Amino acid sequence: MKLKDLESCLQQVDVFEDPKVLLEQYPTSPHIAACMLYTIHNTFDDIKDKVVADLGCGCGVLSIGAAVLDAGLCVGFDIDDDALEIFQRNKEEFELTNIDVVQCDVCSLRESAFAKKFDTVIMNPPFGTKRNQGIDMEFLKTALSMATTAVYSLHKTSTREHIQKKANDWKVKMEVIAELRYDLPASYKFHKKKSVDIQVDFIRFSPT
Repeated sequence: MKLKDLESCLQQVDVFEDPKVLLEQYPTSPHIAACMLYTIHNTFDDIKDKVVADLGCGCGVLSIGAAVLDAGLCVGFDIDDDALEIFQRNKEEFELTNIDVVQCDVCSLRESAFAKKFDTVIMNPPFGTKRNQGIDMEFLKTALSMATTAVYSLHKTSTREHIQKKANDWKVKMEVIAELRYDLPASYKFHKKKSVDIQVDFIRFSPT
């Protein structure tokens, strides 16, 4: 599948109707989701026939993209009822059978039965800007406990040095695959601008 076809497909995915600021619910745009998945699939061959987890899956754009690219199975994990209801609706509309969902607090999964049960983990975690500082690292630690091959994640470019230090501490290889501009649309009342560009790193983590 071509990149533009994947992006066009992901434009059909419904997103949050009433996003929750404390959960940092911002949709991953079809463009960014398609770029991430296309690279994971074509450069690293980490989706087709693989068991994939999507942490903090929200309405499921990354899960659906992975399923469309022939993941053996993609399981989305999220804490929020409303987001998962939209996820289920998206799954039904796309008529996908290689996709599932688990409602849970992602940070509680680390010592769980899911340890090392996935080939690949993909995520666009909360960046930890709303009274939940450090949650991006909690998500990353959980993802690394679940993946056998690689974790693909988005992080603010401004936190790159901090993340590199953590990766070194955890003896994990970290590779910045791309720098992206995350166009964050105004989603909440306190947003004064129509949209804000945030510099983000698209990173691949793998056991050393």
